[in-house]
Amino acid sequence: MRLTVNGEERHSHASNLAELWQVETEGFDLPGPQGFAIALNGSVVRQPDWAATRLSEGDRVEIIRAMQGG
Repeated sequence: MRLTVNGEERHSHASNLAELWQVETEGFDLPGPQGFAIALNGSVVRQPDWAATRLSEGDRVEIIRAMQGG
Protein backbone atom coordinates (compact mmCIF):
# COMPACT_ATOMS: atom_id res chain seq x y z
CA MET A 1 0.00 0.00 0.00
CA ARG A 2 1.03 3.61 -0.48
CA LEU A 3 1.86 5.60 2.68
CA THR A 4 3.50 8.94 3.38
CA VAL A 5 6.14 8.43 6.08
CA ASN A 6 7.87 11.53 7.43
CA GLY A 7 6.88 13.43 4.30
CA GLU A 8 8.09 10.79 1.82
CA GLU A 9 5.79 8.57 -0.19
CA ARG A 10 6.56 4.89 0.33
CA HIS A 11 5.13 1.54 -0.55
CA SER A 12 4.82 -0.79 2.41
CA HIS A 13 3.43 -4.20 3.26
CA ALA A 14 3.10 -3.26 6.96
CA SER A 15 -0.46 -3.74 8.17
CA ASN A 16 -0.14 -1.84 11.46
CA LEU A 17 2.08 0.73 13.16
CA ALA A 18 4.16 -1.88 15.02
CA GLU A 19 5.11 -3.56 11.74
CA LEU A 20 5.86 -0.20 10.14
CA TRP A 21 8.10 0.69 13.10
CA GLN A 22 10.08 -2.54 12.50
CA VAL A 23 10.47 -1.81 8.79
CA GLU A 24 11.40 1.85 9.24
CA THR A 25 13.99 1.20 11.97
CA GLU A 26 15.59 -1.88 10.42
CA GLY A 27 19.33 -1.38 10.18
CA PHE A 28 19.44 1.25 12.94
CA ASP A 29 20.99 0.39 16.28
CA LEU A 30 18.00 1.30 18.46
CA PRO A 31 17.21 -0.31 21.81
CA GLY A 32 13.47 -0.14 21.08
CA PRO A 33 10.66 2.34 20.62
CA GLN A 34 11.27 4.15 23.92
CA GLY A 35 11.66 7.86 23.26
CA PHE A 36 9.81 7.73 19.93
CA ALA A 37 6.29 8.72 19.01
CA ILE A 38 4.16 7.91 15.99
CA ALA A 39 1.40 10.13 14.67
CA LEU A 40 -1.12 8.68 12.22
CA ASN A 41 -2.98 11.23 10.12
CA GLY A 42 -2.16 13.93 12.66
CA SER A 43 -3.09 12.03 15.84
CA VAL A 44 -0.47 10.60 18.18
CA VAL A 45 -0.88 6.87 18.82
CA ARG A 46 0.36 5.48 22.14
CA GLN A 47 3.07 2.85 21.78
CA PRO A 48 0.97 0.11 23.46
CA ASP A 49 -1.62 0.66 20.70
CA TRP A 50 0.74 0.40 17.71
CA ALA A 51 0.04 -3.29 17.02
CA ALA A 52 -3.74 -2.73 17.07
CA THR A 53 -3.62 0.38 14.88
CA ARG A 54 -4.25 -0.69 11.29
CA LEU A 55 -2.80 1.18 8.33
CA SER A 56 -4.82 2.12 5.25
CA GLU A 57 -3.95 3.23 1.74
CA GLY A 58 -2.87 6.88 1.72
CA ASP A 59 -2.25 7.21 5.47
CA ARG A 60 0.19 9.89 6.66
CA VAL A 61 2.63 8.68 9.32
CA GLU A 62 5.16 10.74 11.25
CA ILE A 63 7.78 8.96 13.34
CA ILE A 64 9.54 11.36 15.66
CA ARG A 65 12.16 11.09 18.37
CA ALA A 66 11.53 12.92 21.63
CA MET A 67 14.31 15.34 22.48
CA GLN A 68 15.16 17.02 25.75
CA GLY A 69 16.33 20.55 26.05
CA GLY A 70 15.10 24.06 26.10
